[in-house]
This record gives sequence, structure tokens and C-alpha cells, in this order.
Amino acid sequence: MLLDTCALLWLAQGGGQLSPDVLKKLAAAPFVYVSAISGFEVGIKHQKGKLDLPVPPSDWFDVIVKHHDLQVLPLDLEICIRSTQLPPIHNDPCDRMIIATAQIHHLVIVTADTVFKTYEIETL
Repeated sequence: MLLDTCALLWLAQGGGQLSPDVLKKLAAAPFVYVSAISGFEVGIKHQKGKLDLPVPPSDWFDVIVKHHDLQVLPLDLEICIRSTQLPPIHNDPCDRMIIATAQIHHLVIVTADTVFKTYEIETL
């Protein structure tokens, strides 16, 4: 499973926005991933004052990844190119990177964004 950035933030805040079913699936998954682009999104949100963090974004991200035993998937050339080849349905480049990551690694995305489904990927 791959968390989109909102799902990562919800998990970090105790999971309240995630359904009990999703939380159960996350707990049972052998690996839960987050894209490196989520680090970028967290940093940008924090810089713009839209996300209050108790520590700098890099420290926060490191703590959350360790605390929830997440695996960070890096952006590579294949993911970057794939994100540009997706149909122009979703305009957010970060979300396009997450979608491309899920496609390449054959992962289900945990997201509340209904637009993700139009890319014929499985979402929770």
C-alpha cells in the first residue's frame, strides 16, 4: 500500500480521518510505503503556513516514517517520466508522481482523492 500525502498526515495525527477498515489493512500489510514526493509536499505546506509541525519537516518526516515503520519510495527517472505520460486528468504534479509510483510498483493507494480512481489503479 502507498499512502498519499493526506493519508500520511492523517496517520501521523492518529488515523482519525482513516476508516477503521483502512487502518486494519494498513496494520496487516507487510509493507506500507510513502513516496519521497510527500516529503516535498509536507515541506511546502509547512513553509506556506498551511501545516503546523512541532519540528522542521525533515525531522517530522523521519520520525513519522520510523514510528509507523513506513518505507520511502524514491522518485526515479521511470516514475518521473511516467507521471508526464499520464492522461491529463489530475493537475497536481505531486499526485501524478504518487499515481505513477503506484502503477510502477503495483501498489494500492490510500487516498480520499476520488480522481485517483480514473487512472485505473486500486484505491482505499
